[in-house]
Amino acid sequence: MIIESIWLTKLILAHLLSDFILQPKSWVADRNEKHFGSGKLYLHGLVTFATALLMIGWQYWSIALIIVVTHVLIDAWKSYQQPTSVYFILDQLLHLLVITTCWYFTFFNLSNLQLLWQHINVSPYVWKVATAFVFVTFPAGILIGELTKKWSNNIKADPTDNISLVDAGKWIGIMERVIILIFVLKNEYGAIGLLIAAKSIIRFNEKDRPEIKTEYLVIGTLMSIGLVLITGLTVKFLQ
Repeated sequence: MIIESIWLTKLILAHLLSDFILQPKSWVADRNEKHFGSGKLYLHGLVTFATALLMIGWQYWSIALIIVVTHVLIDAWKSYQQPTSVYFILDQLLHLLVITTCWYFTFFNLSNLQLLWQHINVSPYVWKVATAFVFVTFPAGILIGELTKKWSNNIKADPTDNISLVDAGKWIGIMERVIILIFVLKNEYGAIGLLIAAKSIIRFNEKDRPEIKTEYLVIGTLMSIGLVLITGLTVKFLQ
């Protein structure tokens, strides 16, 4: 199992090196302009092939070939799309899907996957943790939004308020709750204090912010942290 995990890690490392470090922005621009006619697209494919071979060895040349062919096709497809974060994430997910698929068919079979699923399926703690992480994302955000609605309505009624910050605050809250839940499950309560202190310095050091908005942020933050702490401690209690 150690060899299999190292093999997968090496392929992911090869992807990170070839796609983000060894690929200049000029190659990406040329690919987006010329698509399949871009020489830089195939040069990037050659770098991807060489990096994969360097990591996993020549005996797996067929795997490296599969990775480079699919990599070139995925990058060419992406060059026809709009340069948005959605297509960037989808592009990376497709690359990782190819890598993990190659890893699976090289070292595993369907029976291994079935055994792994059976082990996960009969583990109550795994499902409790999964439920906790799902809850602290959008459900907890919606719950906090409902509980603070009377204050948020007052802030939104202010024409000087920047409404575009609403979505940013939502995603900040989700990431904050996920990080705090990880800290709770790992018993790293000191790290939670550092996170809250850092956020306080950043968010509450703005002199021009209206007092009502500052109070709203404090209430929302405390509710968010409280929900995560209760969720994490409940999971640990039921472990």
